[in-house]
Amino acid sequence: MPQRRYGMRVAGRVWIFVFLVPVVVRAWPQTPQPAHQTSPDEVTLNLDLTQSKLHWTLDSTLHTVHGTFNLKHGAVKFDPATGSASGEFVVYATSGDSGNDSRDKKMHDEILQSARYPEVIFRPTKIEGKVAVPGTSDVQLHGKFLLHGSEHDLAVPVHAELTGDHWKGSAKFSVPYIQWGLKSPNTFLLKAAPVVDIELELSGTLQWDVTP
Repeated sequence: MPQRRYGMRVAGRVWIFVFLVPVVVRAWPQTPQPAHQTSPDEVTLNLDLTQSKLHWTLDSTLHTVHGTFNLKHGAVKFDPATGSASGEFVVYATSGDSGNDSRDKKMHDEILQSARYPEVIFRPTKIEGKVAVPGTSDVQLHGKFLLHGSEHDLAVPVHAELTGDHWKGSAKFSVPYIQWGLKSPNTFLLKAAPVVDIELELSGTLQWDVTP
């Protein structure tokens, strides 16, 4: 009889263990698993003309000339993994304005010849550096710069901020217009720098393309 009672006690403990373990496991705090992160295969940045500006500066022996150009349209598509890029940013060459009619007439008629070459175009080909998607990044944007009918290699340092479905970007670079074949604006009294400094403030909408 004592052996039978002992066996019953052991069996009871076994059944308690069998039923209790699953309950404890379910109740035990679980280590949170990291959320699945999906990286976009391509990102497209579309330009908002109302929120984008192009300023230029030309130093000379008499004074520094400041001016603007109007942007026509722009978009760039890039692969965050490889840095390959495509698209274009287009500026109306005919919109160049320095606030001085006679100076602007000479710029359009003799230097830019904007009636013949009405657009200035930059076509991105590659991004050097890692673009944070989303986030803030400083990268080099390489591409082809079409000015006055000739194409030139150009690398532009860009500061970019990508958040949600919007983006902002800024860039400062110099264009060696004399080296690239444009006529010098120099006169007997005025000596202009052989490069024009460009400053861009860009903004627009952001598109994400993700392969399921």
